[in-house]
Amino acid sequence: MSYTGPDFEPPQPRRSPLRRPLTVAIAALVPGALLGWGVYAAVAGPDDGGGGGADRASGARTSAAPSSDGPASPSAGPKAPTGTSPSPTPRKPSPSASRSAPAGANGPLKGKVVVIDPGHNPGNFRHASEINRKVNVGTHWKECDTTGTATDAGWPEAKFTLDVAHRLRTLLEEQGATVELTQDDDRPYGPCVDERARIGNEAKADAAISIHADGSGDGNRGFHVILPGSVHDGAADTRAIVAPSAELGQRIAGGFVRVTGSAPSNYVGGGTGLVTRTDLGGLNLSTVPKVFIECGNMRDGKDAALLTSGDWRQKAAQGMSEGIVSFLRG
Repeated sequence: MSYTGPDFEPPQPRRSPLRRPLTVAIAALVPGALLGWGVYAAVAGPDDGGGGGADRASGARTSAAPSSDGPASPSAGPKAPTGTSPSPTPRKPSPSASRSAPAGANGPLKGKVVVIDPGHNPGNFRHASEINRKVNVGTHWKECDTTGTATDAGWPEAKFTLDVAHRLRTLLEEQGATVELTQDDDRPYGPCVDERARIGNEAKADAAISIHADGSGDGNRGFHVILPGSVHDGAADTRAIVAPSAELGQRIAGGFVRVTGSAPSNYVGGGTGLVTRTDLGGLNLSTVPKVFIECGNMRDGKDAALLTSGDWRQKAAQGMSEGIVSFLRG
């Protein structure tokens, strides 16, 4: 998700080194994950550090070709990186969402519902007027949606999020969960940010996750998980979901570090991989435990090499899955 998007204005990095108790929860919950991150930091070298603002990179620069994980398939749009998962078997989605029956019907997540929100939509760029219309997000009005960001080579965030969502859906279904997607490239654009929240609410999801990739400046690297802050204003009331969403986000962050070996963001979150926000309609309108995850920065060459790798995207989905399973099993 680009920081210039309507539902994701750039947060200002905190200057104080003091964090709430919440922000150290990764260490409390997943010490093995942080040990793995220590190994990552030891081999990553000094280029992985450094600060920077959250402004989206302007202009274009030369970037390396996506890493190869298999034969590429032709595409009419920007060339997709190899390793992209094939399109799922066509199904008959509802007008607002795509739900699948669990594959592992007797798995540990039997009876649990997970809503996956693949950020943006591959068709948004064709519907500028529709996605720019304002919708009520509880505390204020925002544009329906955005096109999202892209790598410098032109691979769009919306393709990335949908690919990871498919991989995550498969992993969760194997655990017995019923999985619903807010969109499956089965509609011309959207859904709008308010509808994305409503889909999770109406599904009575036990957990919901919105998948994104950032469009910050070159040199800004790493992932971060966005947690809902306490909001009670207008149609927004997150007070009941703040605590369970925090636990969900902590477990996802821990799983993500452990499985991918990726660094927590070096430009927001103070190195914790956790950021609390009170301005996102997708979180403020949710009545079920929900988080956003920015898997990396598409505008940084090193992060882009990961995001365009099918092997890495599988690890990203695995890390998210392990966090969600841990949260739902208690």
